[in-house]
Amino acid sequence: MKPRRVGIYSGTFDPVHAGHIAFALQAAKAASLDMVYLMPERQPRGKDSVTHYAHRVAMIRRATEPYQKLAVLESEDKQFTVTHTWPRLEKEFAGSTLVYVCGSDVLRHMAGWQHVQQLLARSELCIGRRQQDSSRDIQQALAALPEPPIRSYCIESLAPSISSSSIRIALSERRSVKGLLASVRAYAKREWLYIKHG
Repeated sequence: MKPRRVGIYSGTFDPVHAGHIAFALQAAKAASLDMVYLMPERQPRGKDSVTHYAHRVAMIRRATEPYQKLAVLESEDKQFTVTHTWPRLEKEFAGSTLVYVCGSDVLRHMAGWQHVQQLLARSELCIGRRQQDSSRDIQQALAALPEPPIRSYCIESLAPSISSSSIRIALSERRSVKGLLASVRAYAKREWLYIKHG
C-alpha cells in the first residue's frame, strides 16, 4: 500500500545528523506524513567537495533504520530540480500528496528557483526554522514566492544549531560533538571518512 502523504527532504547530508532526523520526525507529525524520504543530492550546488554519494546514502540508511516513517530515497538527478526531479517523484508516488520538506535557509532562496511555480501549485511545504532565521523571516520568504504553496507548515526545529560542518570537524579530530549519530560515527570510522590527511 502506497503512502498517502509523502515528505521529500532533499539536501547534501554530509553527513546526516541528529538535527536532520529530528526535523524529519517533526515534519512527519506536523504535516501528518505517512513517510518522509531523505533524498541526498549527488552533486549539490555550490559545494566543490562532498563525500561520495554512496557513503552519504549508506549513512542515511543506517540513521533512518530505527524509524518506521523515515527512509532514504535515491534520485538519478545530480541535483534536485523542479523541472526534472519533481515530475519523477510525482510519477513514483502517483496518487499521493507530496510535501516538500526543507529548512528556512532553503526557503530563503526558493523564489529564485526555475519553474518553482510548478512545485508550489502541486505540493505543500514543511519548513523548519533554522537558528539564523526568525518567524518573521520565514513569513517574508513565503510572501516573496511567486505564488503561495497549497499549504505550508512551519516548525520550530528541536536542534537548530547542529550542522554537518561541525560534525565533519569533530570526526576529523576524532572527538564527540552534539548531534553526531552513533551509526554515523561507526560508519565513518570503518570507512575512514572525514579524516585529515597530511
